[in-house]
Amino acid sequence: MASLNTLRTKFGVVLSIIIALALLAFILSLKTEMGFSGNDPRVGVIDGEKINYSEYYDQYEQIKAQNNIQESDEQQSAMLANAVWQSLIAKYVLTPGFERLGIRVTEPERMAMASGQQPSQAFYNAFADPRTGQYDVDAISQFLTQAETNPQAAQAWAQLNEQARLEREMQKYFGLIKGGAFVNSLEVAQGVKSANETFSGKWIGKKYASVPDSLFTVSTGDLKAYYNSHKDQFAQTPSRTLSYVVFEVSPTDDDLLALEKNATEVGKNFAAAEDVKTFVRGNRNGKIAESYVTGAQLSDEEAKALMAGEMYGPVLKNNEWTMARVLDSKMAPDSIGIRHIVLPYTQESLADSLMTVLRNGGDFAAAAAQYSVYDATAANGGDVGVLPFSAFTGEFVETLADVKKGDIVKIASGDAIQLMQIYRADKPSKHIQVASITYPVEASAATRRDIHNQAGSFMVNAKGSSEAFADAASEAAVTPRVATLTQGDRTIRGLEDSRDVARWAYGAKEGDVSEIFSVGKDYVIAMLTEVDNDDYASLRKVAPQIRAQVLRDKKYDYILKELSGSTLAEQATSLGSEVGEFSDVTFGSFYIDGVGVEPRLVGAIASSEKGALSAPVKGLSGLYIFQVEDIQTSDKQTAEGEKVRAQAMAEGMAQQFAIPAIQQMAKIQDLRGKYF
Repeated sequence: MASLNTLRTKFGVVLSIIIALALLAFILSLKTEMGFSGNDPRVGVIDGEKINYSEYYDQYEQIKAQNNIQESDEQQSAMLANAVWQSLIAKYVLTPGFERLGIRVTEPERMAMASGQQPSQAFYNAFADPRTGQYDVDAISQFLTQAETNPQAAQAWAQLNEQARLEREMQKYFGLIKGGAFVNSLEVAQGVKSANETFSGKWIGKKYASVPDSLFTVSTGDLKAYYNSHKDQFAQTPSRTLSYVVFEVSPTDDDLLALEKNATEVGKNFAAAEDVKTFVRGNRNGKIAESYVTGAQLSDEEAKALMAGEMYGPVLKNNEWTMARVLDSKMAPDSIGIRHIVLPYTQESLADSLMTVLRNGGDFAAAAAQYSVYDATAANGGDVGVLPFSAFTGEFVETLADVKKGDIVKIASGDAIQLMQIYRADKPSKHIQVASITYPVEASAATRRDIHNQAGSFMVNAKGSSEAFADAASEAAVTPRVATLTQGDRTIRGLEDSRDVARWAYGAKEGDVSEIFSVGKDYVIAMLTEVDNDDYASLRKVAPQIRAQVLRDKKYDYILKELSGSTLAEQATSLGSEVGEFSDVTFGSFYIDGVGVEPRLVGAIASSEKGALSAPVKGLSGLYIFQVEDIQTSDKQTAEGEKVRAQAMAEGMAQQFAIPAIQQMAKIQDLRGKYF
C-alpha cells in the first residue's frame, strides 16, 4: 500500500510552483525568538498585498509538517525560502491572473491527470513504480484509502492536487504565450540572408582614447540632460550599502611553536601507547578510519611508514600536524564483485532459507528480483558491481576479508539482512585500518581573545560617522571593504557565513555600527553607510558612468568634424589613421580583427551593399568607416530551416521571460532579509 511516508519519500515537497524544486529542509523557527510582542511585521509586498511575518512563518510550518523536515543548513534554508516566496507569488499574482485569463483546470482534467491519461509530473513523481518507471494507478487507490482515516495523508493528497493544478495552469499559460510568438516572412528572409552572407573589405577608424579628455568640458547640465533622457537605464532595486572591516584571526609565531611542541609531545605518547584504539579515542582530535586501505591509497610517506608497522609523523601537512598508526591489518581482495539480496531485519527465517537454496545452486538473480526490497539493484539481478575492499566498513569488513569467488555469505547490518554472492575476488593483498590524530594550525584561545579585544576597541572608536569608521580602521591597520545588499539578498558576496551581517544590515539605520560578528574564523564589524530605496539610481551615484558616455559622445562629434575626403584612403588621411582589412564578417559575428568588439559596426557591415562607402559608424570605442569589397553567399541555411529556427527561438524567449515579466509588473518588494 502506498503510505504517507512513501508519498513523502517519492514526491518530496509538493509546493514547488514553476519547476520541480527539491525542497530539502526548512529554516529554524524564528517567530518566538524575535520578540515581536504581538506585532506582525511586514516581510514583503506582492502586487499590493502585504505579506506579514505570520503568513510567511505559517508557510514554513506547513512545509515542515507535510514533509517531516527536522533541520537544515544555510544552503537548504535559502532553497526553502525561495520556494516559499515563489508559492506566495503564485498565490497573489499567478493564480489570480490565470483566473482573469479564463485558465481553468476542470474536474475531468484533474481526474485525467490522476489516472495518467493526461501526464502530470506531480502525480508521476508520487505514484510511479521505481522498478519499472510505469505510472501506478493502483497506488493512488491505496493511498486514497489511507487518506480516509489519516488526516496527514488527506492533507498531502490535497497539496498534491494543488501542485498538479498549478502545473497544468502553467502549461496552459505557456501554451498561450507560445501561440502568440510569430515569425513573419520578412524576418525569415532577413535570417536567411544574415546566415548565408559573409563580408570582406576595408575599414578605417579613430579611437576615442586617442583624443585627450582635456579638450572637453562635461558640465553638470550635460550630466543632467543625459540622465533625464536616459532615466530608464538607471532603474534599480532598493539596496543598502555597508562598509565593513575584517579582523583576521591567524596563529602567531608563539601559537605555531606551542602547536609544534604539543604535537611532538602527543606524538611521543602515541608512539609508546600499547592500546592504540583507547589512546586515539581519548584524544578529541583522534579519528579511527572505518575502512581498510592499501598502501597505494596512501601518500608515499604514509605508505612507507605504516605498511612497515611504524608510526607516521608527527608531520606538518596541509596546515595540520598529523600523526598515524596502524590499528589493524587484513589480507583481503583488492576488488570484489558482488550480487546481493536485501531483506528486512525481521525476515531472518527467509534469509536462512534462501541461503540454503542458493548454496545448493539456486538462481541468485531470480531470487534477487523476487525477494530483494532494494529496487535499485533487484531489477538487475542484485548486481552491485565490482567494488574495492576499501569501500566496505563495519560488519562487511570481517565477512568479506576472506571471501573467494563463488562464496555466498549473509551479513546483518542496521535494519537489513544482506545475502551476497561473490562473482569476483582479486588476489589478496595487505589492507590496513589507520588510527590518526590531527591538530589544525589555528590561533590559540589567547590570540582569539586578543584579536576580539582589538575588534572591540575598533567598534567603540568607529561610531559616530563614516570618517570615524575610516580613522579607526587606519589606526587598527585594517582595510574597509564596501558591499551592497540588493533587496532579497541573504548574504554578502565574498564574505563567508555572512547571514548574520546581512540580517543586521536590513534592520540598521544609516550610520549604525554593528556588533562583532564571528564570520568563519574571523571577526567582522560593519557600518551601514547608505539606504537607497529610490526607483532610480541618483545622478550622484551614476555620474561617473554618465560622464564617460557624454565624453564619448563629444569625442565622436570632434572626430566627425575632422573627417574629410571622398574615398576611404582620403578619409584615413584626414583622421591620421591607416586603412585596414576585414574578412569573414557575418551578421552573427561578435569580433572584428583589428577592431575588437563593435556590434554596431558588425550590423552596419552585414547590412551594406558591395562597393558603397559607408556613413560614419559610432562604435563603442571609436568612429569607423568601411567599404565592402566582396560578399560570399552560401546555401547553408534554407528558408524552411530559418523559419523553424526563428520560430523556436521566439517561442523559447517568450516563455523564458513570461514569468519574470509578470513578477516585474507586480512590483514585488522582498523585505525578508531582516528576519529570514
